[in-house]
Amino acid sequence: MTSGRRWILIAVALGCVAGANAATTLRDQSIEALQQSLSNGHTTAVALTEFYLRQISTMNRSGPDLHAVIAVNPDALAEARASDRSRRARGPRGPLEGIPVLIKDNIETEDPLPTTAGSLAMTGNVTHRDAPVVARLREAGAIILGKTNLSEWANFRSTHAISGWSAVGGLTRNPYVLDRTACGSSSGSAAGVAADFAAGSLGTETDGSITCPASMNGLVGLKPTLGLLPQAGIVPIAHTQDTAGPMGRSVTDVALLLGALTGRDYRAGLDRAALAGKRIGVLRFKAGTQPEMDRVYTAALARLRAAGATLIEVATPDMDPIQTAEQRTLLEEFKSQLNAYLSAAPATLKARSLSDLIRFNRASPAELRFFGQELFLQSDETQGTNSKDYADSLAKARHLARRDGIDRLLREQHLDLLVAPTATPAW
Repeated sequence: MTSGRRWILIAVALGCVAGANAATTLRDQSIEALQQSLSNGHTTAVALTEFYLRQISTMNRSGPDLHAVIAVNPDALAEARASDRSRRARGPRGPLEGIPVLIKDNIETEDPLPTTAGSLAMTGNVTHRDAPVVARLREAGAIILGKTNLSEWANFRSTHAISGWSAVGGLTRNPYVLDRTACGSSSGSAAGVAADFAAGSLGTETDGSITCPASMNGLVGLKPTLGLLPQAGIVPIAHTQDTAGPMGRSVTDVALLLGALTGRDYRAGLDRAALAGKRIGVLRFKAGTQPEMDRVYTAALARLRAAGATLIEVATPDMDPIQTAEQRTLLEEFKSQLNAYLSAAPATLKARSLSDLIRFNRASPAELRFFGQELFLQSDETQGTNSKDYADSLAKARHLARRDGIDRLLREQHLDLLVAPTATPAW
């Protein structure tokens, strides 16, 4: 469990004296702690940005070859200098002033960088516009440091896809243990924060793409309630499930990021007494298959109980019919939404439809060398969101997952919330 950390320590030691001193001060720091250092003059946004850029230079495509970052924003240092000037003139705009963050490379930024979703077919997708979620981070004073690697097409190209791999970015590696998965699809957004490439990041999730990589890389990740954040400017899979979401080192960091994205203060809810009297449903899923995880989960439940919560064991619902209905819905929404996104893309992008992407992949050895594109093919054969099949599958998925799923579990036992392990240990 130490090989990844050893690489990180060696990489830091190889830096210049100034870089090593900065590493001592800035490594593994929370957004909250960094903001305090910025406010009291112990560091600057420029120094902080330079530290993270050194980390990327040392470890992303050399040393441990983490492949967490696809592209660095060439304007990052200019943004940092502007943040320092703004702080001196008017004070910080908020808790993200001068804080460098990374953005998953299926989210548009106005910087001169393409939004590729990890696909070689999308390298011409330079939109020169911020997705609303990125614009909100900039308005809060955050510095957009670069774009992160991901499971190509947010892991919606093949049922045999390699989690964390893209043709553009290669394979994202877990910085703690290099031979274990970083998970996906927001693999680079998680590994980048864990490796001190940035203080926080933005990922996206349709089905586990924030929570799994956050879990594998020792972070906190949040998939917000659908609709809390705008979907515009993000390469889509399915509008009924897609959302951006923050990743950070702690619950407080994620609350700060989400606050910047919504204009609300979520720190007010971080009250240690908040669980007193709450009824929590405990889901076990595959209990007994991972003894170490079972021990950690049992200890976590004990902490919830000690915080005043009442724990109630809840039977796990049958997930197979939910997943069958969900998959059909995703296939139909993907075709309609991706075609709409591509048709409005810059003229520099040659692929204008899902069918064009399928043809590109067939002609590109780098795209199909590890796995196929059967989900692309299945989606292209659907009638899209105007069909009765889509209406039926969407209605069934919502019925099974909502009324007969989460809503039923909460209602039957009069529960306030549910708790479950996020994932197994990194495979």
